[in-house]
Amino acid sequence: MGGNHLLASLPANDRDSLAPHLDTVLLSYGRVLFEPGDRVTHAWFPTGAVLGLMVTTSDGRAAEAGTIGREGALGVVGADAERPAFTRGVVQLAGPALRIELDRLEAVRRSSAPVADLLNRYADALLAQVLQSVACNALHPLEARCARLLLTTLDRHSDAQSPDDTASPPMRLTQEQLATMLGAHRVSVAEALSALEAEGVVRRTRGRILIADRPGLTRRSCECYAVVQAHYDAVLAPGAGGTA
Repeated sequence: MGGNHLLASLPANDRDSLAPHLDTVLLSYGRVLFEPGDRVTHAWFPTGAVLGLMVTTSDGRAAEAGTIGREGALGVVGADAERPAFTRGVVQLAGPALRIELDRLEAVRRSSAPVADLLNRYADALLAQVLQSVACNALHPLEARCARLLLTTLDRHSDAQSPDDTASPPMRLTQEQLATMLGAHRVSVAEALSALEAEGVVRRTRGRILIADRPGLTRRSCECYAVVQAHYDAVLAPGAGGTA
């Protein structure tokens, strides 16, 4: 199903149940999918786009609590009931996604144990990412957080990169976008990127960031990247069941 790992992991008959209700949409950078308090009406399964869950404050500031790409979905977490959004759902990197009306998805969830189990396990994995981000933002220096977010965004955006490869495809990600995602000042993020660039692990060119040395960037990241990735692998691995 178009490169979304969550959908691809379903049994064929369950994918067939969802397929007629999935629309391919091209999401542009900065598009807001829902605001806090909005009724969530659709779920999105990215196949190239990267989506963010942004926590906003009354003075207009925002910080990212979760990053969602090919590994998951936006809008699927929660009970089968009408519920308001708590965060802002926004497109961080433009690209395609599969969209489904939430009522349709919930109907399939109720009739399919594999779909219900998979979405429950994904909810556990996403919660782990959000909780780890809370600790990361409070305890780790900006340069390490920046490295973590670059690695996570690349994972969510592209299948073209092995964790052991050196160079990555460039991401259309600006310093300003990165600062918003980190909830940090642009000047501070520019300094962190300059330090990483001086070490040869990233390169910046005209609104794009290239990870030039992924193993090196992984070493510069805080532990949060590996911790969250290991939990995703354990909870969403083929044959995994239940929640951690």
